[in-house]
Amino acid sequence: MAALISTTVRLAPEDVRALKLARADGLSSSDLLRKGLRVVASRYYSGRRAPSTLLFESTNAKLGDESELFAELEV
Repeated sequence: MAALISTTVRLAPEDVRALKLARADGLSSSDLLRKGLRVVASRYYSGRRAPSTLLFESTNAKLGDESELFAELEV
């Protein structure tokens, strides 16, 4: 794995509560933030397909893949 870079993120109180709940379910805050960033910023990854976070899994073949969830998100 490549070296990780540390950064500071300011969060709203409701986001902090969500992170605490995620931690209680066994997901670290860092992992959750990295996976969320990958989903939202997928259009900015160049030279490869958008990364998959495996946050959304379904056995229903009629559903689109997770990269379509935020396709029309304005930045």
